[in-house]
Amino acid sequence: MKAKFKKVNLILLIALLGIGHSCKETIIPKPKGYFRIDLPEKQYIVFDQDFPETTDMPIIFEYPSYGNLSFQPGNTDEPGWYNIEFSSYRAKIYFTYKKIENNFDGLMEQTYNMNVKNHIPKADAINEQVYKNPENRVFGILYDLKGNTASAVQFYVTDSVKNYLRGSLYFSA
Repeated sequence: MKAKFKKVNLILLIALLGIGHSCKETIIPKPKGYFRIDLPEKQYIVFDQDFPETTDMPIIFEYPSYGNLSFQPGNTDEPGWYNIEFSSYRAKIYFTYKKIENNFDGLMEQTYNMNVKNHIPKADAINEQVYKNPENRVFGILYDLKGNTASAVQFYVTDSVKNYLRGSLYFSA
């Protein structure tokens, strides 16, 4: 009788364990998703010498009409600090313009330290995209920062002789 009782207990135990484990839901990882940002129709404003704050900045570029340009009233001896804010996207691009005065190597080192070296501990990846336009003497690098970094994008553009422009893109929470 004891042998039958042990057999029944063993069968019941196996059945209960099987039922207990069969009710669990299989975990399937979700596929990667991306933000959907609907941008307005493409219209641009030319940034050039027509802005009163840019008299010492011989640079020209276009920025989207939905961005708001603002100048930082910093040091009057060193103009060239300005931002383009995209408030509906909670993003801001910080720009710094510098004249090259026998300090090109120092500017490059400073940009590397700010744009790359300081982000290495937090970044999962830092992708560099080199930009070269020898006909117009424009050169630069775009740093695409992946992971838990303070900035999503860092860049610089220069003619390597007179002008140097550095920028950072930040998103706010």
